[in-house]
Amino acid sequence: MSKEIKTIAVLTSGGDAPGMNAAIRAVVRKAIKNGVSVKGIKRGYAGLLNEEFIDMGPSSVSDIIQRGGTILGTARCLEFKQPEVQKEGADICRKHGIDGIVVIGGDGSYRGAQALSRNGINTVGLPGTIDLDIACTDYTIGFDTAINTAMDAIDKIRDTSTSHERCSIVEVMGRNAGYIALWCGIANGAEDILLPENYDYDEQRIINNIIAGRKRGKQHHLIINAEGIGHSTSMAKRIEAATGIETRATILGYMQRGGSPTCKDRVYASIMGAKAADILCEGKTNRIVAYRNGQFVDYDIEEALSMQKDLDPYTVEVSNII
Repeated sequence: MSKEIKTIAVLTSGGDAPGMNAAIRAVVRKAIKNGVSVKGIKRGYAGLLNEEFIDMGPSSVSDIIQRGGTILGTARCLEFKQPEVQKEGADICRKHGIDGIVVIGGDGSYRGAQALSRNGINTVGLPGTIDLDIACTDYTIGFDTAINTAMDAIDKIRDTSTSHERCSIVEVMGRNAGYIALWCGIANGAEDILLPENYDYDEQRIINNIIAGRKRGKQHHLIINAEGIGHSTSMAKRIEAATGIETRATILGYMQRGGSPTCKDRVYASIMGAKAADILCEGKTNRIVAYRNGQFVDYDIEEALSMQKDLDPYTVEVSNII
């Protein structure tokens, strides 16, 4: 028999992502609709350990769906990897009458949720990361906004790069995953896209491409470099020295995490948040909500964490051709 769920909590953990507020809003309103009370936990697992709880109702999540970041705040909490600290977190939940938690974050956040589940607190995870690097889902909250933010910035950089007949290296986020770089590389018409998954560190090939393009009359050369490769500034210096063409590096950085979420991030995050609330209210635990093959589904956390994810080979092939 599933235990009766009377109160749930929601927290955001790890890096912030546009759309997290939409997910929080949906969790709160759907749970209350189901007759369940909701608490917010400030600053992720660190806030859980510090007992930073707030009561949440329908009005507490008004006027947040369009806001970037997370109203609950977020933090990284390395100590929550320790079994005794995880048990302490579960005990704190019971102390405050919390039967279940919705955790919005990435893989590391899911491991914390899994630990809480093992210690008797029902948990559901939502994929909140701009990196799109969670294997069980085709969509992660914040990715769509991040790539549109980066795309707009890269368009502007390309304008000035063309005016000065420069080579531009633009470094985008993504940790060790190349999804943002791949999507922006295609969307911005980059001449070279450097992806952690398959980069061979052959700078001479890039240099040859730049020289060949200049001979064809190209006024600029755009290179999208993934964060997992990095070193864009030193790369720019080497390319300029080898080609004689002015080369500049731009690291877009944390601007990609901010800003008002796109329609897709608002809608998908809302549906995922509502589904998470329903799963907890049904007494289920240790689940992750995902978007897979056009459907919103859920997986066991252990199963989800064991999955592998690679860049689509055909998409990579197309990026190299066009």
